[in-house]
Amino acid sequence: MLQGFVHALRIQSKIIFIVVRNLKGLTQVVVAADNLEFETAKNLSLESVVRVTGEMKEEKAAPGGIEMHPTKIEVLSRAEPELPIPVVIKGGEETEAPIRFDYRWLDLRKPEKTKIFKVWTEFEKGWRKYWDENNYIQLYPPALMSTPSESGAEVFEVKYFDRKAYLAQSPQFYKQMAMAAGFEKVFMVSPVFRAEESFTTRHVTEFTGWDFEISYINDHNDVMDAEEGMIIEGFKALKEAQIPNLEAQLPSRPFPRVTMIEAKKILAGLGIASLDADDLSPEEEKAISDWVLKEKNHEFVFITEYHKSKSAFYHMRSVEDPERSRRADLLYRGLEVTTLAQREHRVEILEKQAQEKGMALEPLKDYLNFFRYGCPPHGGAGIGPARFIMKILGLGNVREATYLPRDVKRLNP
Repeated sequence: MLQGFVHALRIQSKIIFIVVRNLKGLTQVVVAADNLEFETAKNLSLESVVRVTGEMKEEKAAPGGIEMHPTKIEVLSRAEPELPIPVVIKGGEETEAPIRFDYRWLDLRKPEKTKIFKVWTEFEKGWRKYWDENNYIQLYPPALMSTPSESGAEVFEVKYFDRKAYLAQSPQFYKQMAMAAGFEKVFMVSPVFRAEESFTTRHVTEFTGWDFEISYINDHNDVMDAEEGMIIEGFKALKEAQIPNLEAQLPSRPFPRVTMIEAKKILAGLGIASLDADDLSPEEEKAISDWVLKEKNHEFVFITEYHKSKSAFYHMRSVEDPERSRRADLLYRGLEVTTLAQREHRVEILEKQAQEKGMALEPLKDYLNFFRYGCPPHGGAGIGPARFIMKILGLGNVREATYLPRDVKRLNP
C-alpha cells in the first residue's frame, strides 16, 4: 500500500503516470487504460492525497527503480486544481518568500523544506545526548515575566489582568534561579521574544532558544568548553543520521578563541573598517570568521572579553581588566549563534552594576533575591538553533529555518 500526495501527473490516452510523494520519497504509479481505476486516476489533481493498493514491480526508468501497478486508488482528500503556490518547482524559479510563507503548509511539502526540519531534529538529538550524559536537568521556564530580562526597549509588553507583564526575551533569570536552587546543570528549550524592528535575514521577533546554565565554574572558559561538547554531539548526530545531500563537517576541539581587542587588530590588518570599537558588525563577523577559517582551518570562533558597555548588568567583570566582562559570542560561518558569559553571583556587585546601567533596583527585587541566600559561581549560554540550521544548510534567511516565522510584518498563518 502506498499513501501520499500526488506529486506529478501525466495523463495520456491509454496510460496515466502518477508520482506519489511521502516522507520516504517518490513512487511512480502506472495506470493502463484497461485498469478499472483509470477513470479515478484521470480525475486526480496535483497535491490530492491518495491511498494506492497494488503490486510493486521493478522498473529502472521509474523513481527509485520500482513502480506500482494499482488495483485500487482511493482519494483521501482532493486538492483544488489551482494551487496558490507551486509545490513542484520547474525551471528553478521559486515563489517569493512572503507569498510562500502565506501558504507555508504547501511550501513545506517540498522535500528540500522537509529536510530542514529533519536536520533540526537530528541536531537537537545530539545536544540532548550531551545534556543527558552530563546530568543536566531540563526545566520549562515561563514566557510571561513581571520584569524585562534585559535592559532596553526590545520587549513585548502585554496586559496582565490589572498590571503589565512582558514576554520573555530570554529565560536568563530563571536559569540563574535554578543555580541558586542547587540544580547545578540545567537546559531549557523555550520560545524567546524580541521586539526589534529589524528586517534583516538573521532576525525574527519570536524564535526557539536553547539555553543552558552550569554551576561551580572557574570562568567563562568552562562555559565555552561545555558548549563545544554540545556542538560536537550535534554534528555527530547529523553524520550518523546520513541525511541525503547534507555535508556537515565535524568540528575539532578546542574551538579558536579570540579576544575582542585581538579581533579588532586582525580586522584592521585586513583593512576592514570598524564602526564600533567594542562590537562587531555583521561584515566584521564574516571577515573574522573567514580569517579563522583560513588561518585556523575552523568554521567556529569564540569572540571573548567584551567591553562592559556591551555586556548585560549580570555579566561578571574580568578581574584582570574591570572594563571587560567574562562574555563571549560564538560565530559559525560568519554568523553569531550564541552569547554566553559567567554571571555575577554576588548580590552587592549585581546591584552596583544594575545601577551603573541606569536600572532601578525595585523591579529587579525578585531576581536579586535569588543571590541573597547563597549561590554558586555559574555561567551559561543562550543559543539560536535556527541560525545553526541556517548555516548548516546554507539558507539565505533564518525564516527559512523557522517552521512558522514571526517578524515585524508577519503574524500568520
